[in-house]
Amino acid sequence: MELDPVFLSRLQFAWVIAWHILMPAFTVGLASYIALLEGLHFFTGREVYFRISGFWIKIFSVAFGVGVVSGIVMPFQFGTNWSRYADATSNVLAPLFAYEGITAFFLEAAFLGVLLFGRKLVPPWAHFASAMMVALGTLFSSFWILAANSWMQTPAGYEVVDGRFFPTDWLQIIFNPSFPYRLGHTVVGFYVTTGFVVLGVAAWLIRRRDFAAEGRIMLSMTLWLLTALVPLQIFLGDQHGLNTLEHQPAKLAAIEAHWETGKRVPLILFALPDQKNETNHAVVEVPLLGSLILAHDIDGEIKGLKDFPVGDRAPVAVTFFAFRVMVGIGTLMLLVVAVSWWLRLRGHLYDSPLFLRACLGMAPLGFVAVLAGWTTTEVGRQPWTVYGVLRTADSVSPSLSGADVLMSLLGYMAVYLIIFPAGAMLMLRLIRKGPTAAAATPPIESGRPSQPITVQIEPEAKP
Repeated sequence: MELDPVFLSRLQFAWVIAWHILMPAFTVGLASYIALLEGLHFFTGREVYFRISGFWIKIFSVAFGVGVVSGIVMPFQFGTNWSRYADATSNVLAPLFAYEGITAFFLEAAFLGVLLFGRKLVPPWAHFASAMMVALGTLFSSFWILAANSWMQTPAGYEVVDGRFFPTDWLQIIFNPSFPYRLGHTVVGFYVTTGFVVLGVAAWLIRRRDFAAEGRIMLSMTLWLLTALVPLQIFLGDQHGLNTLEHQPAKLAAIEAHWETGKRVPLILFALPDQKNETNHAVVEVPLLGSLILAHDIDGEIKGLKDFPVGDRAPVAVTFFAFRVMVGIGTLMLLVVAVSWWLRLRGHLYDSPLFLRACLGMAPLGFVAVLAGWTTTEVGRQPWTVYGVLRTADSVSPSLSGADVLMSLLGYMAVYLIIFPAGAMLMLRLIRKGPTAAAATPPIESGRPSQPITVQIEPEAKP
């Protein structure tokens, strides 16, 4: 059996980045959440925010470490598996990755140590400032990585000379047509993912009763945030869809499994796409709704896959189902937020066992949605690495054999299946210890240790 180095290289990169993206999906939102908690503690003086912040800082440190270790592998793959891609795009993408290192990693490295170990060494305002800088660093990292990825999706501001991309306008490269939509949709998606993890932990703490006061504050605060973030994410996803319709119509056709170009098209809720025969089976659809949602016009025209050469079409089934997994989870998230409002108005937000179990069950689904969205984006871009310009088959290293890639893939699989479960177990152990174990020592003020803090929980925060 002949081993295809292109397929195996794609599979290896997918394996590595699928695991790695789980950590930024958590740490980007968690860094901002910790900064918010630090700010609330600094401005209100309420010790409960101090305990909750310390609790999440320890969990953040583990997730951040796993993310750094898993992310180191990806640049190596550009040289080993994708040398022609690296050679062709380096003039454009290498500076963007360098900007991430300068603005994000340096900022995080400068302040992460203070955030993790500075409780007893710096005043509260300095610890709060460190939390804000770490959060800002994670956002800078998202900015530059998404600028690079978006340029690969909607390339702009370049010229091709002797098979290599050269920049002609850096503003067009960075702020390419899809970048604002991808940045907003991805970062808010990370925030929502973190929010549902916090929600699940809060529900578990409330049910456990040992740390019900902290759990109630986390549950209520996070539901307020999700009340704004989940509808915002749906809106941003819709705007991203309009951008995809304009700049990547072949991808949108694959997402919706539309084969024929037409107006007043239906919304396909479910189907079994048959790419070989260019048709769908077992179709469940809503008439006219496709044009209304996809083009915001009931008479809007949607291009079908038959308008594009067979060799330029993405794998339809994978793209179609990945998108529906993402949308389905988003719908469940919106339902949880709506139910929380109903329970809050009735005064039963904290004492509904069914709702608390639902929050606990929703905790991992944000990660599934992130993976589904990433799959939609990257598989839907195929067969291109730089959309419409550089094909994936022309990006792989020329002398690479399938056996070489298979050996490295098996090695990466083994290592990642050790690193990530170990990191997850360590984070779960920290969660089981609870918030009070995470921050037992009060911070200093004006360079001197402060007096012991008396814990006072307000009546409404009692279990």
